[in-house]
Amino acid sequence: MNHPQRIIAHFDLDSFFVSVEVIHNPELKGKPVIVGGQERGVVSACSYEARKFGIHSAMPVQKARQLCPHAVFLKGNYEAYGNYSRWVTDIIKAEAPLFEKASVDEFYLDLTGMDKFFHPFEWTIALRNSIIEKTGLPISFGLSSNKMMAKIATNLAKPNGYLHIPFGTEKAFLAPLPIGEIPGVGAQTEKLLNSYGIFTIHQAFETGKVELENILGKWGLDLWEKSRGLHFSKVQPYHEAKSISSENTFDENIADVKFLNAELVRLTEKVCFELRQEGKLAGCAAIKVRFPSFETFTRQARIAPTNSDDAVIPVVKELFKRFYKKNEPVRLLGVKLSNFTSNAIQANLFDKGKPKENLYKAIDDVKKKYGKYSLRRASSNS
Repeated sequence: MNHPQRIIAHFDLDSFFVSVEVIHNPELKGKPVIVGGQERGVVSACSYEARKFGIHSAMPVQKARQLCPHAVFLKGNYEAYGNYSRWVTDIIKAEAPLFEKASVDEFYLDLTGMDKFFHPFEWTIALRNSIIEKTGLPISFGLSSNKMMAKIATNLAKPNGYLHIPFGTEKAFLAPLPIGEIPGVGAQTEKLLNSYGIFTIHQAFETGKVELENILGKWGLDLWEKSRGLHFSKVQPYHEAKSISSENTFDENIADVKFLNAELVRLTEKVCFELRQEGKLAGCAAIKVRFPSFETFTRQARIAPTNSDDAVIPVVKELFKRFYKKNEPVRLLGVKLSNFTSNAIQANLFDKGKPKENLYKAIDDVKKKYGKYSLRRASSNS
């Protein structure tokens, strides 16, 4: 049975948080703008003008200040970002029969079969124009035969552009590109591959899957398939989230256990805040840890339904403590909450009752106004 040729579009809002800030304050246009948390926090987003100074997402705010001291630093208006994200989602939902919301500012659309009725590229251009006209937000898209190729096309089209990579041209298109253009190949992996003389995607293909597996383990086999332009992940239909997660890939490997525990607290506070905004309780907490070897471990624990920072933080710290070996460097750290139930069914939400609930409501009101990281517990800064 012959399956129809896949047609996948990838949309990405350009410097999304910064773009929303520019709409609210046009004087920021053309300036290096950085949205981040506290001084000891990380950069959430930055303008293209800021990127010229080497600044990027997840970089420590302190380092960003050193690279560009004259930049405009903003705590961020996360409630506004959420509103704009829902607005764009609603526009896409009204037009696209099947789409996936990959993140707050990123979408995949499956247009397979639509070429029987109209030209997919022209249709996608029209949808992009509609989003820009209605919201004022710059947005880029890529169109190709799978999710990976569409995302690569988007990245190359940015800022505020679009690119079509036709079926059958994927491998030739990828060949001269730097190996770092493949999603999932970070700076450290690119550096490692460069040390083996692999600088372009074509060179990765020519190296062969056996040698790539020797260098990168199982990820090497996946990389070889991607070097051919192949990627089989399906567009997942948009629906209400079954889990809420947050993770951070560090600029460099971190072995400082105090820093790692502080980061666990920060990530937990973030996901609990988002959970409370959804009016949900979580019955499962999990952590994700990736080491420089690319080994990735997840550990989870059942918890009494809650959305309280105080209830979840000890759990994730204990999960981390159980298997973390002292002085072992960490590349990525993440926290995820799942097994949701309605807030209304939980009678014993906080150990100390209504006063604690009121406290969280007050804290959340501040976070919605000034950003998720405007308030943090003292212990998370240690």
